[in-house]
Amino acid sequence: MILVRNVFQLKFGKAREATALIKENEALFKKHGGAPTRYLTDLTGPFYTLVMEITYQSLADLETSQKEIMGSKEFSDWYQRFMPIVESGRREMFTIVGS
Repeated sequence: MILVRNVFQLKFGKAREATALIKENEALFKKHGGAPTRYLTDLTGPFYTLVMEITYQSLADLETSQKEIMGSKEFSDWYQRFMPIVESGRREMFTIVGS
């Protein structure tokens, strides 16, 4: 199994706006058959950190899901509203070796 963590550093004071957009993103993922997504916000470390964690059976499943969701007009529209509140971001990918 593959764990994908999309880590975003939000602009100062944009956590509330990001939380509202996350709920929309979750609905998009469900509509397009995306894998269950877990959202996390910081308790320590850099302020205004948002993490999206998604687990896939394989890299092939990740690729299929990304094409389906990120290729949609709805995601493109959502992304255009999300990116202005993001300072930076990165993607981390892990192989899950135990439970």
